[in-house]
Amino acid sequence: MSGTVASTTPYSWPYDGRLDPRRLALLVVLPGPEDAESVADGAGAPDSVLGRVGVLAGAMFDVGGVVVEVTTTPPPGRRPERVPAPRRAANLGLRGPAHRITSGGVDGFFSSPLDATLRALGRDQLVLCGQWLETGVHSTMRSANDRGYECLLALDACIPYDPDLAPAARSQIEMSGGIFGAVGDTAAVLAALVP
Repeated sequence: MSGTVASTTPYSWPYDGRLDPRRLALLVVLPGPEDAESVADGAGAPDSVLGRVGVLAGAMFDVGGVVVEVTTTPPPGRRPERVPAPRRAANLGLRGPAHRITSGGVDGFFSSPLDATLRALGRDQLVLCGQWLETGVHSTMRSANDRGYECLLALDACIPYDPDLAPAARSQIEMSGGIFGAVGDTAAVLAALVP
């Protein structure tokens, strides 16, 4: 395993140059069933993105990392727009047990045991992916950073709600030298995890 993930921006991730499987967790952030409908077979891009999520999860298990599936929910009293649902982590071909957590909002840490679970497992290096980039994934990453976690967004393993907003979501993470963490891709994460 290498000390950092290659080609992450705006800094080499993790910042301390100590990529450690005993500290790693993959957070797969997904909207709840009340926030989504089923993805039709052959839906194209979502399947390839979610395929990358499954590959990342398998690599994480292989090196001793953990996988946490975080189901987010819309704010109380709001009726969500009907959108295509992701496939659950259980359907991504995971070869190990994923921890499953449901949050009380769009942020995976809100009204959930996510922080306590990660701390109990000794995990402070987080790779984030899932659906929707600009909402659940982004909110969870910002909250993780605020709690002191070192965060990497696997951008090509995220489904944006609005593809036109994806560049802005990335820019917000990278601004001010990586205010919310770093951004990379699946291939770079895999290359760092598997020597």
